[in-house]
Amino acid sequence: MASSIALPFEALFLCLACGYSSRWGASDGMNELIQTINRSLLVWVSRAIDLLPALLLAILVLVITRYGVKFVRRLIKASSERLIHNVSLQLLLVQVSAVAVWVVGILFACTLVFPSLRLGDLIGLLGLSSVAVGFAFQDIFKNFLAGILLLLNEPFRVRDQIIINGYEGTVESITLRSTQIRTYKDERIVIPNAIVFTSPVHVLTHYPSRRTDIAIGLDYNTPFPKARQVLTDALTNVDGVLASPAIEVDLVEFGDSAINLVVRYWTLPQKAQVRRVQSEAIVALKHACDAAGLNIPYPIRTIYLPQPQPTDNHQPASTR
Repeated sequence: MASSIALPFEALFLCLACGYSSRWGASDGMNELIQTINRSLLVWVSRAIDLLPALLLAILVLVITRYGVKFVRRLIKASSERLIHNVSLQLLLVQVSAVAVWVVGILFACTLVFPSLRLGDLIGLLGLSSVAVGFAFQDIFKNFLAGILLLLNEPFRVRDQIIINGYEGTVESITLRSTQIRTYKDERIVIPNAIVFTSPVHVLTHYPSRRTDIAIGLDYNTPFPKARQVLTDALTNVDGVLASPAIEVDLVEFGDSAINLVVRYWTLPQKAQVRRVQSEAIVALKHACDAAGLNIPYPIRTIYLPQPQPTDNHQPASTR
């Protein structure tokens, strides 16, 4: 590349030199300089011509490597799906195999362009430059290693719903560089794996069921054993409420105008299921309380107005 860029400048210098010699007369020193430039140009052109087939072959190798990566990814994915049930481990094998094919292709292309450069020299060069490259690309390497650890340890899986750093959504993919989340508003969040690995992750769908709590207040005159049975029966008939674990109704505190209760039930852990069942459960609780005559009171405030005290308007007589 450097020789091809330098050729126009050498040719320009040669033209200037020729013009100078034709105008003022060529001296022996100038003729020697021109001959030296001519020999250098011929050497560079011959080297470029000799290097051109190897360069074209190296480009062809890189193109073949690109399509070979796609083939290897499909092959490893199909094989891992049959042999390995761990989805995260399948993703790791696919991505590592793609990186390995790229490394082999690039090294082979380098040996074609520079025949004197052996594979051992390339490995030694990589070893010497690893420190400098590590400092320059430390964030990339951190994300790379964190991605491998996430795929091996599997704290969450693809299609899990998680909360991390204030972002909540469904995990779409875990690559070697980042974790991609799809929010419930159909927004895509890309989080570097180094942040994911070092941050608390709230996995909402790790277990087969998920609990929801609904607070409700009933009048102080309510017979609470009856109330607990009414609320439990109301949720039993709601579609999506799991029979096990059992529904719980707890009295939690004395409120300003009611006894506060919390109704606890379990559903499937997916967000859409939780929200749908919660809406139906609130409607069912309200209908059950109305049918059983259980009063859900409005906030009540008792205001005391003290009676005004009589005042003595008698003015004492002034003394002289």
